[in-house]
Amino acid sequence: MDDARRETPTWARYALLILGTAAMPFAVGGRWDIPLAAWISPVLLLRFARTGRAWSAAPWILLANLAAAVFWIDESAMGFNAVIIAGAAGLSLVQTLPFLLDRLLAGRLRPWMSVLTFPAAIAGSEFLITLLSPFGTAYGSRAVTQYGDLPLLQVTSIIGSYGIGFLIAWAASAVNRCWERPSLRSARSAVVYGAVLSTILLGGGARLAFSPGGGATVRIAGVSPSREATEALQAALQRMPGGRRDVAAAPPSALRPAMTAVEDDLLATTRREAGAGARIVVWPEEGVRTLEADESAAIAKARQEARRSGVYLEIGLGVYSTAAPAYGRDETVFIGPDGTVLWTYQKAHPIPGSETFTPGDGHVPVVDTPYGRIANVICYDADFPDLMRVRTDIMLVPAHDWREYGRPHTEKAALRAIEGGYALVRQDAEGLSAAFDDRGNVLATAGYFTTDRQTMVADVPTRGVTTVYDLVGDAFAWLCLLTVAALTVLGMVRPYRRLPGDRLRIRRHPVDRSAAKRG
Repeated sequence: MDDARRETPTWARYALLILGTAAMPFAVGGRWDIPLAAWISPVLLLRFARTGRAWSAAPWILLANLAAAVFWIDESAMGFNAVIIAGAAGLSLVQTLPFLLDRLLAGRLRPWMSVLTFPAAIAGSEFLITLLSPFGTAYGSRAVTQYGDLPLLQVTSIIGSYGIGFLIAWAASAVNRCWERPSLRSARSAVVYGAVLSTILLGGGARLAFSPGGGATVRIAGVSPSREATEALQAALQRMPGGRRDVAAAPPSALRPAMTAVEDDLLATTRREAGAGARIVVWPEEGVRTLEADESAAIAKARQEARRSGVYLEIGLGVYSTAAPAYGRDETVFIGPDGTVLWTYQKAHPIPGSETFTPGDGHVPVVDTPYGRIANVICYDADFPDLMRVRTDIMLVPAHDWREYGRPHTEKAALRAIEGGYALVRQDAEGLSAAFDDRGNVLATAGYFTTDRQTMVADVPTRGVTTVYDLVGDAFAWLCLLTVAALTVLGMVRPYRRLPGDRLRIRRHPVDRSAAKRG
């Protein structure tokens, strides 16, 4: 079949674009994700890009990525502001680059090299988003779309979450090679991919099946204030005319009763769960909201309760201060059974465009206890794999989400448990609380909007494992970036060969009419 016959009709190209774009919103790490959509969309969009000119296809791919980002913002009820919109545009541009790079290099590299260009670029772009942007893996990570596929996700314990993006993109590249050049050689490329994926799935299944069980556990209770107390405090805060500065400057009598009621509720629930056998109790992010003048008293009451109940107690504090520009702090305090404060930690990654807190130093605290090494971050911090690469046995993650985003955000945190080889307990006010073991198995859950009692209890393993990812870090992601750089240089010095399916360029030459008459 000659190249002209294999040219993709215009209507077929744009059908690929439409179908690929339609699949993308269901593969963005949101509450309506469909795992298969993450595999289908790049196949279709890559075919669209390869059957047209590079610079004419790129704007359409950019719009497809931007549409998916806007969909995610809307379905997650993030709210649209300048920072969010600029972030969506920037992330969409980065996500478009792998398609453009593949289109520019596919005709200049050997077939086996061109197959690797797209997956290496996808993994590299996901890594750059995490490394350079303030959004981490909150958006743009394909790994989060595969939540629940535990055999597949085990590979993140070796090469990190970027490995899932690489595998998904490699599938798209292998399928496209068979699509544009049906041959035995193309089939061999698909077989190689199938063998690698099968090995990963079998290895992941074996890791799950043969992981040691029956080890020591500790009973951990995650507690949030009752809905009644929470709603009363929210109503009191909403009566303040402005933001955190106005709350801090308000008459204490207008807020203290509601703040104290929440605190007393948490202390009573802590006492109840300790009596039921919990040895570690975790409050959510900003579980207690307090004026700066009352912060010391709030911590003192928590220390007294830890001593009385004989538990390790992690409290989340939202402190209102009159000091600009943050007008407060988002912090946690970890207290030992003897009432000693073991650490005070401030959130390292405030949410862009939403939280004005001054970031903490990013040093994740770790302490040795009879129940293993325990560490702590706060909510959005867990979207940054580099911060979460900590030698610990149990990671505590106090969080505060909302109805539309609570479940997806908690599911994303499960990846950090697999990568780091530790159990993870995420207590989420107004979201989904969950505990995971070091393989990503769910140990317990509790939904704020689906239960009356805001408590989650889990028997959590006290010994984690050392993973390859914990040892080598982002070596795989860096290797992908180096591969992309090398292939780009190589492609620049090699001549272009037209791909099957390329739209033909017909150049019309001027006709010498006088010569035609003479002829």
